[in-house]
Amino acid sequence: MNLIVLNQDDFIAKNTVRLTGRRLEHIRTVHRAEPNTELRVGLLNGKIGYGIITSIDGDSVELITTLDQAPPDILPITLLLALPRPKMLRKVLQSATSLGVKQIYLINSFRVEKSFWSSPILEPDKLNEQLLLGLEQARDTILPEIHLRPLFKPFVEDELPDLCKGTRALVAHPTSKKKAVLEPNLQTTLAVGPEGGFIQYEVDKLVSCGFVPFSLGERILRVETAVPVLLSQMLSLQ
Repeated sequence: MNLIVLNQDDFIAKNTVRLTGRRLEHIRTVHRAEPNTELRVGLLNGKIGYGIITSIDGDSVELITTLDQAPPDILPITLLLALPRPKMLRKVLQSATSLGVKQIYLINSFRVEKSFWSSPILEPDKLNEQLLLGLEQARDTILPEIHLRPLFKPFVEDELPDLCKGTRALVAHPTSKKKAVLEPNLQTTLAVGPEGGFIQYEVDKLVSCGFVPFSLGERILRVETAVPVLLSQMLSLQ
């Protein structure tokens, strides 16, 4: 936890917060903090700064905060991700959040198992847990938005054309002979398929919306590896 993320409900006075639960435990056992210890803190969807511990015990910790810094720049990518298996989804959400993605669409695909859509991980509170872990890791405070789109064809035909309009639209496709040339600060819509990739029908539908298929080369990567590899390329251009 490189950043203690605060909520508005944590404030007991103008600049004073009281924390319990997981954040208290982390401060006690990982930071091994005592009164007057300074910690990095940030307000969810707000500014970043520091907090100085005024008291700490087994029930709560109180800090006086100063929030005077902007969070890191947003990565200009909208990620369309074919819903992976729950264990993998946790890793991808944390990675994408850490790298600065703020718009994530979880979409369906022929190779996505139907049971994935009924997984408890898709409950809003469970999703937010993974996003918060990513924010804490990267010292960020801006919570990504996650959109669930369990029907592929209606999403691609009715919503996607407007969503990707004015952006560079790319679809990762293992059999493509092209390699993506990412450009700095160019708003990009990136589609990543399931294990095995999108089927040809799905690729064709994406191409009809203006997407350009590309690959990372001869190596076939798992989704949990491919997504951070692709996003880190864009991050390095900022």
